[in-house]
Amino acid sequence: MKSVGILFPGQGAQAIGMGRWLCETHPVANNLFDQASEILGYDLRKLCAEGPDAQLNETVYSQPALFVVGMAAATVMREQDPDRIAAVKAAAGLSLGEYTAVCFAGGLDFADGVRLVQRRGQAMQAAADAVQSGMASVLGLDLNALEQVCDACRHDGEVLQPANLLCPGNIAVSGHLAAIDRLVPAAEAAGAMKVIPLSVAGAFHTSLMQPAVDALRVALEEIPIQNTQIPVYSNVDARPHRSASEIRDLLSRQVVGSVRWEDSVRQMLDDGIDGFEEVGTGRVLRGTLKRINRKLPTGGFGDG
Repeated sequence: MKSVGILFPGQGAQAIGMGRWLCETHPVANNLFDQASEILGYDLRKLCAEGPDAQLNETVYSQPALFVVGMAAATVMREQDPDRIAAVKAAAGLSLGEYTAVCFAGGLDFADGVRLVQRRGQAMQAAADAVQSGMASVLGLDLNALEQVCDACRHDGEVLQPANLLCPGNIAVSGHLAAIDRLVPAAEAAGAMKVIPLSVAGAFHTSLMQPAVDALRVALEEIPIQNTQIPVYSNVDARPHRSASEIRDLLSRQVVGSVRWEDSVRQMLDDGIDGFEEVGTGRVLRGTLKRINRKLPTGGFGDG
């Protein structure tokens, strides 16, 4: 791979044991976990290594955990294989992972990044607690068909919309819980192979997260963001950005907008990226890449 895009996973990739190998074998990873634990006020290394699972899956804990594991993996990768990092010409991340991408690209100091994602997790949890909402993964329907199902299942005043456009045949829907409950049988009747209710706090990437936008804008104004050294592809518009002001605006809008992951990957390919590295924990993003283009060269570094 001559020109690589580095990718960071989002919420849902967390798992007990993530980061353990990094910390056991590389002091630089331990140092990052120590810094993060001091900022967060709890032992992040222990939470990632031992759980409990229910706590790690909470939005306020999973978001900082994934950010730190992603940055620890990228830092170890830079130390262990600098040529591999030198090939990286662009960055992207799925939802929370976009913050890791911005930090990797030089737009955020690590400590500031930890503070920012902690506040993001708190803001999103508060918005989710205010209304009964959730998400479901729909497999086997295209976007047009799924939008028609959402329209049919949405009653007056309810929110129900495609939220994560991951790859062909894999789209997550967010909305009010009652609408999600109606969606499950309706999507299956429309030809979906499977509909899986997701274990998340709320309807991420919809207008129900608007209170989180307001809180995030305050945090993003208080925490310094710099122009990035390589372009970061935004979930919001699937376009590359380096400008600090653009990145600040897009990160605040991201929690209420659909995640255009497939479009982002295709745009990176159009812009000359010829392979990808998934860095952090898990293999979720590599799975989406193979659904977008089975021949894509992919690699990974971290726990996956």
